[in-house]
Amino acid sequence: MSISGQVNDPVQVIDTLPLPVCVITRARQDRCFAQEADFGYCPAKDLHYYGFKLDLRISRLGMITHYPLLAARPHDINSLDTLLEGFEGLVSADKGFIDAYRHAFLSERHGIIVVTPVRKNMQTDLPKPLLKFCKYVRKFVETVGSHLTERFEVDQIRVHDLWHFQHRLIRKILAHTVCVFLNLLFGRPPLDLDGLVSA
Repeated sequence: MSISGQVNDPVQVIDTLPLPVCVITRARQDRCFAQEADFGYCPAKDLHYYGFKLDLRISRLGMITHYPLLAARPHDINSLDTLLEGFEGLVSADKGFIDAYRHAFLSERHGIIVVTPVRKNMQTDLPKPLLKFCKYVRKFVETVGSHLTERFEVDQIRVHDLWHFQHRLIRKILAHTVCVFLNLLFGRPPLDLDGLVSA
């Protein structure tokens, strides 16, 4: 797949990332984001926090293609339409995006097939190789999330207004995108950021 084709990759992966703006004990006193931030919970990290939720959509090679910043409180499934805006194809997601009705609507109206892990009490008509493939590509969005939090510290942005918060976030995502772009350009593993620095 070409570098320029990442945005139009017909197979992409979605996930959400918690972005606290301050420690939760100080949230009631917050005046910087009082109109925008909210309380949220991240089941994957068992984290109660105050701030925002970064929704991520990446190509199957790990390049970020869409990254809306949303309120922390609503459940992940409520951001599905925003995450898939302008997309058509197959998308792999985690259990937070399970909603049979919404999946059927997206498939019929927009040509989007959403594949999530199957819960124990669920039945699915999807073939096992497809479920296995989607489980495999979901690992890439977890790697990208780790890059953004551990290397680019998107969960440590400390500013006093939403404008500066958004612009610092955009710069960090741009830096990650440039690293993936350079890896693809040089024929390296796209998410090997360590090797890019030492090369």
